[in-house]
Amino acid sequence: MKIAIEGCAHGELQQIYNTINLIEKRDNIKVDLLICCGDFQATRNNEDLLAMAVPLKYRLMCTFHKYYTGELVAPVLTIFIGGNHEASNHLQELSYGGWAAPNIYYMGLAGVINVGGIRIGGLSGIYKSNDYMRGRFEKQPYTEQTKRSIYHIRQLEVFRLKQLQQPIDIMLSHDWPQGIENHGNLKQLLKYKPFFETDINEGKLGSKPTRELLDTLKPKYWFAAHLHCKFAAIVNHTSDNNEEMEKRCTKFLSLDKCLPKKRFLQILDVPHDDSKSINLMYDLEWLSILHLTNHLLNINSNMYYLPGPSALERYDFTPTEEEKAAVLNMFSHDLKIPNNFITLENYKSKTNPQTTTFCEKLRIDDPLALLLGQWSHSDLTENELEMDSTFSSFVNSTVCSNNEDELIDKTSEKLPMSPFLLPEPKNDSTSSNINENSFLNNCSSIIMPNTSTEESYEDVHQSQDAVVNNVINIEVNNTTTKTKFLKRRNYQQTYENDCE
Repeated sequence: MKIAIEGCAHGELQQIYNTINLIEKRDNIKVDLLICCGDFQATRNNEDLLAMAVPLKYRLMCTFHKYYTGELVAPVLTIFIGGNHEASNHLQELSYGGWAAPNIYYMGLAGVINVGGIRIGGLSGIYKSNDYMRGRFEKQPYTEQTKRSIYHIRQLEVFRLKQLQQPIDIMLSHDWPQGIENHGNLKQLLKYKPFFETDINEGKLGSKPTRELLDTLKPKYWFAAHLHCKFAAIVNHTSDNNEEMEKRCTKFLSLDKCLPKKRFLQILDVPHDDSKSINLMYDLEWLSILHLTNHLLNINSNMYYLPGPSALERYDFTPTEEEKAAVLNMFSHDLKIPNNFITLENYKSKTNPQTTTFCEKLRIDDPLALLLGQWSHSDLTENELEMDSTFSSFVNSTVCSNNEDELIDKTSEKLPMSPFLLPEPKNDSTSSNINENSFLNNCSSIIMPNTSTEESYEDVHQSQDAVVNNVINIEVNNTTTKTKFLKRRNYQQTYENDCE
């Protein structure tokens, strides 16, 4: 399977497809999948432009709306994650993923999908410590503050991704994992981005949560964008599996934005299962995790805790085989993502029918519908009520303020609270036998001029090239039985200010 990786799209979708078309003709190849690493800017109309946090001079409609309305058709299957310059009102309708336009799929706040046997995970947004432990409280009309906080990643998405046990082949994020610069050509990076040095010395370059995911998931590839430069690196991992040391590595690649003379596109040749068609498929393990952790969903602006090892409730939500089988039954054993795109003109509610259908089938809550007061408890049988993970469990989710002395329940009785603890990643620092210099130096890149007129945020040239070639091996790990979760306690809201 030939996969095109794009850095920051910034709305220049037609230019990206034109570039791919030129490459296909030049090299006599056919690209099967396009992956965009954020700042996609899926703007449908002027209202979407107003919801996007960008300076006025960059508030341009660009070309996505042509694919949304059907004026143009995406020539290649496209998936993307969100960045920090997005039409947030559009993407908020698709919290768990969905078709943003025909043949163009958004992966949601976080998600895992399968394409031709290749398992792809993604995390939308960028890290901001002030908002990391808050709920998803933002809704229209956005203020200048919430227009930005809405694209800040939250602990729940990271917590869910950390529950994954089966191997991830490709992981996507918008910002870089913290410390990734130390695994590539740092000298060359600083030559083109000298102002990075201060952030690097202070440990502020990159995201700490995505670094934790890198160390936990150990994907074969990790693709990112955000910093508008091309940078390749290799991260070596080791893991203790049945007393045998298994050496693994992650090949990291970040790309530039779509502008002339920028290195914004990379073509990869990734082997896949020929018996599987190149269609988008739901991932069963991820669906099961969403179902099992729905009671942890929160739509308040207060900071709150997630369960950890010291909590008197379930904190490990890696699904058992029985739990996955139950979810598979919910989807009638058909995990193919349906082509159920619908335009804004064809639905009057502020929630997207794609998300409504998905949430009803998986028996989870639509965060936007909860915010708008449009979500009701699903109809369940008496035997299903105990393990229900929809609205009643959401009401019982834990909320807290910065001052634990203020935390009281509805009866004013103080309750003990477990600290916010996520499972710690293993300290895998042992180097592997992989020749890092060979990967970083024996590369070639795809650079094609385009006619984009968008003004550059930065005028920096990056000359490092990388082509990633590796065989994707899909593995299945056995899971162990987990205890049933307990109901979450409910606390009064005591912290209303939400400052960036």
